[in-house]
Amino acid sequence: MEELARGVAEALRMLLAFDPEIYEIVGLSLRVSLSSVLFSTLLGVPLGVLYGLHQFPGKNLLIRITYTLMSLPPVIAGLVVFLFIMRKGPLGFLRLSFTPTAMIIAQICLVTPIIVGLTYNAVKEKAPRVKQLAATLGAGRGEAVKLLIFEVRTGILAALVTGTGRAISEVGAVMLVGGNIVGKTRVMTTYIAQLQRMGNYDRAIAVGIVLLLIAFLLNAVLYQMQERQGRA
Repeated sequence: MEELARGVAEALRMLLAFDPEIYEIVGLSLRVSLSSVLFSTLLGVPLGVLYGLHQFPGKNLLIRITYTLMSLPPVIAGLVVFLFIMRKGPLGFLRLSFTPTAMIIAQICLVTPIIVGLTYNAVKEKAPRVKQLAATLGAGRGEAVKLLIFEVRTGILAALVTGTGRAISEVGAVMLVGGNIVGKTRVMTTYIAQLQRMGNYDRAIAVGIVLLLIAFLLNAVLYQMQERQGRA
């Protein structure tokens, strides 16, 4: 217990002293994760809305595939991306191996199905009622879609928060495609794993505290949105 207390105290000291190595890694982690979530949102939200609003051939198969990919093991996603971008792979000429761009691509593969699936579930639940309301008000298709998105905004936000949590906490995929290179592709999760192997627990605790704070802030935003919608 004393060793743990000493480690936490030292971790807090490093954070309050703005240790440059820690904050450089935190900055890269946020850039990679938020970039992947942005691209996943642009892909996933429209697809989720499309799945929830329309019937089309092959829809059930696509939804089953989406649900399967929501729990895709990260190392599988990382391996597939690596095989494509490796020097001898189909996209090897782009020289993306062991770059932040490769890490963003791997995280997009993991986050997009989550956003699609959760958005679809939110839209499917409220779509019939919103369609009926829109027809009663004489709203056109565009206005009906806007109304639907407004009604499911908390569900969409929950999808984004869940996707961000998946991205920021990812280890396996980013390790495979990024390589955990100092000053280039080292992010919080891969850094913690390395520090644990090295026995540098103080610094690992410091980075872990930052991860917990990020998770707390994400869930606080979601909770606040849910509370506001509940009072509306």
